[in-house]
Amino acid sequence: MTKFTDLNLDPKVLKAIADAGYDTPTPIQAGAIPPALEGRDVLGIAQTGTGKTASFTLPMITMLAKGRARARMPRSLVLAPTRELAAQVAENFDTYTKHLKLTKALLIGGVSFKEQDALIDRGVDVLIATPGRLLDHFERGKLLLTGVQIMVVDEADRMLDMGFIPDIERIFSLTPFTRQTLFFSATMAPEIERITNTFLSAPAKIEVARAATTSENIRQGVVMFKASRKDREGTEKRKLLRTLIENEGKECKNAIIFCNRKVDVDVVAKSMKKYGLDAAPIHGDLDQSKRMETLDGFRDGSLRFLVASDVAARGLDIPDVSHVFNYDVPSHAEDYVHRIGRTGRAGKKGTTMMICVPRDEKNFTDIERLVKMEIPRIENPLGGGKSDKTEDTPKADASEEKPKRERRARKPKDDAPKEKETVQADTKDDAKPEREQRSRGGRGRGRKEDGGNTRVVGMGDHMPTFIAKSFEERYSG
Repeated sequence: MTKFTDLNLDPKVLKAIADAGYDTPTPIQAGAIPPALEGRDVLGIAQTGTGKTASFTLPMITMLAKGRARARMPRSLVLAPTRELAAQVAENFDTYTKHLKLTKALLIGGVSFKEQDALIDRGVDVLIATPGRLLDHFERGKLLLTGVQIMVVDEADRMLDMGFIPDIERIFSLTPFTRQTLFFSATMAPEIERITNTFLSAPAKIEVARAATTSENIRQGVVMFKASRKDREGTEKRKLLRTLIENEGKECKNAIIFCNRKVDVDVVAKSMKKYGLDAAPIHGDLDQSKRMETLDGFRDGSLRFLVASDVAARGLDIPDVSHVFNYDVPSHAEDYVHRIGRTGRAGKKGTTMMICVPRDEKNFTDIERLVKMEIPRIENPLGGGKSDKTEDTPKADASEEKPKRERRARKPKDDAPKEKETVQADTKDDAKPEREQRSRGGRGRGRKEDGGNTRVVGMGDHMPTFIAKSFEERYSG
């Protein structure tokens, strides 16, 4: 069996690996590190949770151990799709460079430009960034990419989903043609393959698992759910989620609940807290400090449930996640693989459950086609979508409907006869325009038509005299 000591890594890097408690590389690490150390381009394809981050951080640190960074000209560049993933890569560098004097800078949104500029001005060996923030610094003239020797693109398929491919292509064009490129992805979409063919030179291809496969350590299941009424789908679906969690009992030590929309992330988290489940939301609209605080709480066990959008689906190293619940069926089949990959990591067992409503059945079929297996059906613990009618429903709802019914019941019954009497008092010629007028929605306006009729029709005997007088003055000419 291959050991880290067999991979020609810097002795100080090996010491940091030992301090972290590791001695055996994962398959993607064992496959990617040797060609990376030789200076070759690398194309790594592996499902999430297989240790891709260390596959590029360890050889990068070894190669950067010698040399010195110049101001505003980083020696290496790591691109990540999200702030959280970029921050996680930065943590990995901190772990493995503890015995080396290498500098790094993290360029992500939610952090002051001034602080980041100060780091870049001093010169950094490793620059870790999201594509948008990196280009912001470049366009402000604060950054030069002509000194980049090693460039890493992490979670490339997620970059594609988030629309970053044009930015990635531009960044490639700003770096030297002689750079070394390490390219990692969980799946190989046609667009990703086009980029690798364009920007990588004779790469060493390491594929340790079939693209878009799910771990055998993960127990999967789906509830085919239909609400009792369309307007109660959200309420009943949230109750179903809580019931699934409760039925897992002590086995569910912690869990990530994935929603497709940010607004649902907030609603589900609020509902869970209301019913005594320790949950917090995380999505792209939250402040970076809040997002990091929530993630830290989930990592250290002080927070049991993390309700997330797909911002947390890719690449985040959160150990010991026992369960993943897909509150929504993901719109892209590949996202299912990434979401459930948050559990069952490092050979541990994991459980995932998904709620599928009728409108999501097409997306669910796409998922089964992608993973090439039938996901086991779970019986609905609520019995066909029925649930407590009062759950999650504001108490004011019923009382709001009741006054409407009462108002309809209290409508005066003698309105119609009074109107009829008034009309009969007119001549036939006068009455006809009034009826036509009422049919056009102009009830009771008493226009001056057909002989100067100025009678006010249809307002009842209770109308004050001064109002009738104003009508008469207006239409008397």
